[in-house]
Amino acid sequence: MCRRVRSDGFTWIDVVAVLTVLGLVFAILLAPAYRRERNTSLMVECNHQLSDIGKAMLSYANDYDGSLPRAGGKGTKWGPGLRDWSASSRSEAFGLDPNSAGGEATINASLYLLIRHNGISPKSFICRADKRVTEFRPRKYGVADRVLADLWDFGPDPARHCSYAYHVPYGRYALTTSNEPGFAVAADRNPWIDSPSAKAGDFTRFKPDVPPFNGSAEQGKHGNTPRHLGDGQNVLFLDSHVEFAKRAFCAVDDDNIYTISTSQAAGDPLGAPPKLGSQPVNRKDSLLVNDPPQTRR
Repeated sequence: MCRRVRSDGFTWIDVVAVLTVLGLVFAILLAPAYRRERNTSLMVECNHQLSDIGKAMLSYANDYDGSLPRAGGKGTKWGPGLRDWSASSRSEAFGLDPNSAGGEATINASLYLLIRHNGISPKSFICRADKRVTEFRPRKYGVADRVLADLWDFGPDPARHCSYAYHVPYGRYALTTSNEPGFAVAADRNPWIDSPSAKAGDFTRFKPDVPPFNGSAEQGKHGNTPRHLGDGQNVLFLDSHVEFAKRAFCAVDDDNIYTISTSQAAGDPLGAPPKLGSQPVNRKDSLLVNDPPQTRR
């Protein structure tokens, strides 16, 4: 059987093949632009969510003598998990002593107070650029007979249900509304702590692209959250405004929001990476951290 041939010598099969190749080429060329456009959309969405969280924090502070959300009791430390996130009392949940002091709490347990006291939806704590993080639903963990306001955290592995880092609320440098307005309160995930979708970054690749470090632009970007294509992070400040910071050293005196300051006098653009239980070293040290996942999947 003869194939039908076009007058120019090409068969229809040839035409289809050429069009397929051209389609693949265009798809490859347009993919980066599509990713950028989608990333911009997610950045804006994330910005709005952090803004809502900031408003809820100020509302909470008005009810608690200017203190931002802090779970547990006096002397509670940052630990890997609560004693019982669905307990019937605060003492049972955090393992407090008879004086309602001590015990351990996650970073997310403090953010969860905004759900308990301000009625924020768990969905508001999800950045859609944060892979493998899903909305907290108690029934998933066999707790279908309790309302959100009765619980104490985002389940037994809270890192899987909250996308944001928060200034360490435990210890002597917990935030109050009396701190400087330019203090960083919350932001996208800390790049130096494991997340549900990735291991912590390699700190040796990070070098601030400002004096006296004088790193390259690429080295400076290594200090950013891995979300939003590594271009920067949405940051909530104490005066309640949110901005997209292209570098992590964006707090008071250019302090790095994701690291522990190595300076006792001023901000530190470099600092040292935090780990579970870390605390700021002084009142000007921004230290935004998130809970690492309890398990890897």
